[in-house]
Amino acid sequence: LGDSAVGKTSFLNQYTNHIFQTNFVSTVGIDFFEKRVVYKSPHHEFGRGQRLLLQLWDTAGQERFRSLTTAFYRDAMGFLLFYDVTNEASFLNVRDWLAQLSVHSYCENPDFVLCANKADLEDIRTISTSDGKQLADELGADGNCGCLTNMNVSWHLGKRCMHVDFSKRRLNFHLSRSFVQLNQYIDRAPYVETSAATGLNVEIAVNTLLDLLMDRIQHSTELQLANGVVQGIRFGENASKTPGQRCFC
Repeated sequence: LGDSAVGKTSFLNQYTNHIFQTNFVSTVGIDFFEKRVVYKSPHHEFGRGQRLLLQLWDTAGQERFRSLTTAFYRDAMGFLLFYDVTNEASFLNVRDWLAQLSVHSYCENPDFVLCANKADLEDIRTISTSDGKQLADELGADGNCGCLTNMNVSWHLGKRCMHVDFSKRRLNFHLSRSFVQLNQYIDRAPYVETSAATGLNVEIAVNTLLDLLMDRIQHSTELQLANGVVQGIRFGENASKTPGQRCFC
C-alpha cells in the first residue's frame, strides 16, 4: 500500500523476478504476484521449514481506485506500507493509508511493515532515517492489543504493541510463560529502508512481515488449544458426548 509512484510494483518485481524496470507505468486497479518460499522460523518453531506460496497483491495508489482496492484489504493477512524517501507527501500520507486499513482490513490493528523505499536515491532524499523511525515509533504507540482471552485468537503478542489489558484474561497455565516475553518487545512498528532498484532489504522487508504473520498463526493456534477447540472440535471438560459415543469423529 502507498501513494502512486512510491515503487510498490517495482518492489514486487524485484522480490519475485529480481528485475527492475526504469520505465514507470502506473498500476490500474490491482496487480498480482506470486512466489514460493521455504519459511524457517527464527525461533525454530516450525522444524526444518514450511513451503509457502505467497500471494502478493499490488494496489493502485490513485484516489479513483480506492473503492476497488479497499475491497481486497479484508482478505489480506498482512501489509507492506510504502512511502518514497524523496517524496514528502507520500510520507505524510502514511497515516491515511493506515487509517484505511483499520477500517477495511481483518482487524483494527493488522500486521504491517513500514517500508521507506528508494533509499538508493540519497542525493535527492528529503525524508531522513530518523524521521522514518520516529513515524514507526508513533505508529507502534497507536496500536492497541485490546483484551486477551482464551477466545480472542487475534492477538499481537511479540508484534509491536505493549498496551495489553489483562483484566479480562483467563489464561491456561502452560501458556502463561509466553506473556513474560512481552517486556522484551519495543513499542515500534517494523521499519525497513528498501530499494527496488538495487534490491536493498527487499527480502528482509517481506520476511519481517512473514515472521509477524506466522507468529500470529502460531499463537492463535495455541490459544485455541488452550481453550480446547481445534477446527470446531471441543476437547476437555467443556466437551459434550452423547451416550454410547466412543469418539468425536
